[in-house]
Amino acid sequence: MDEEGYTVLNTIDLRTLNPLERHIHEVLLAQRDTSGTMRITQAAEVCNCSVSKISKFVKKLGFHNYKQYIEFLNGKDVIGYTSTNEIQRIRAFLDTFDSKLVDELYTMIVNHHKLVLFGYGPSLLCAEYFAYRFRNCSDITTMAVSDPIAVKNMVDEMTLLIILTETGRFHSFQDVYAEAKKKQCEVMLISEEYNTELVTQCDKIFWLTQHPQPDYLKAYEKSRTTFFIFLEEVIQRFFAH
Repeated sequence: MDEEGYTVLNTIDLRTLNPLERHIHEVLLAQRDTSGTMRITQAAEVCNCSVSKISKFVKKLGFHNYKQYIEFLNGKDVIGYTSTNEIQRIRAFLDTFDSKLVDELYTMIVNHHKLVLFGYGPSLLCAEYFAYRFRNCSDITTMAVSDPIAVKNMVDEMTLLIILTETGRFHSFQDVYAEAKKKQCEVMLISEEYNTELVTQCDKIFWLTQHPQPDYLKAYEKSRTTFFIFLEEVIQRFFAH
């Protein structure tokens, strides 16, 4: 937990939301109040629902309270970010490593017949490497791509599409997500840095660490070390079974 007592957020699962809760999320996301002055009563009025429904909704997504959810939507520092050098950053990542995410991703993969890994730039290189690793430890058809048209032709209802991105700011995944959903494909995203825009571009998000890389680095200049550590742990689950 951070200094304000908030639970550290490392995943948002939009698949758990019912139609009303999705409506609430979409309305509040579209009407983000960067001043942070919208009270929960105002949010309930805008969404045409009760205050208790808003409160239950934000907790269902994993937030401690409405205030934390609104701060997240506005891109504010709700997780207690700290800037560190790479060794310190990786050490902090390992000290707070959540093995439950590894188990959850392993279960998601084995429940699908096909796995497609998608990424741009350095993230695509990570996807290609792990496509090779998954092909050598499982019988699941696995491939890595960076072309939205290829995704459209590859996926179906038995496919798990995993998008890898460092920041989610180099290029939108909205078109990729839209095409995948036309085929009833489940889409999850693995990101390192928190980015509000990503919540509209997948069904489920894993955020790997609360310790970002320096702001002066462009997305393609940032390391993908946490991807390799996290996904290698998933690979080891396959070898263990």
